Amino acid sequence: MILWRAYQQALAAHPWKVQVLTSGSLMGIGDIISQQLIEKRGLEKYEVHRTLTMAFIGCSFVGPVVGGWYRVLDRLIPGNARMDALKKMVVDQGAFAPCFLGCLLPLIGTLDGLSAEDNWARLRRDYSDALITNYYIWPPVQLANFYLIPLIYRLAFVQCISVVWNTYLSWKSHRS
Repeated sequence: MILWRAYQQALAAHPWKVQVLTSGSLMGIGDIISQQLIEKRGLEKYEVHRTLTMAFIGCSFVGPVVGGWYRVLDRLIPGNARMDALKKMVVDQGAFAPCFLGCLLPLIGTLDGLSAEDNWARLRRDYSDALITNYYIWPPVQLANFYLIPLIYRLAFVQCISVVWNTYLSWKSHRS
């Protein structure tokens, strides 16, 4: 409870910074989970650079883009009624999610040092499956997010759920 209050105070004082740092931290945690629990790398084969890259992407891309998107979406479709939440979820999943994923996967590849050709091949290999998996997870999460969660907490809520998603994306984008 003390940590939650401290988080709320920091969020009230510095909303943008806290949202970006939260996003980066939770993307890094997702990569650690991917490497240790899914890929079973152990400490000997753990790639610190990979975790730092995912955390960097969370701070520099995911946090700012998703946080900004939620503010734009709230202006485009004001309100928190059930129908408003449904409209936001449809726009989010129908327009934003495919574009965001189409940018995120190549960004991960670029920061992993892939050539343009290899990055394009990875995107063609992984995009459809990742987008379909996205549709299994995110519509109900986003419906709850837009209906129940105040705007200032939406990114944090989504990033907590995203630990599972980031674990999947990290595994998906780093498998051979």
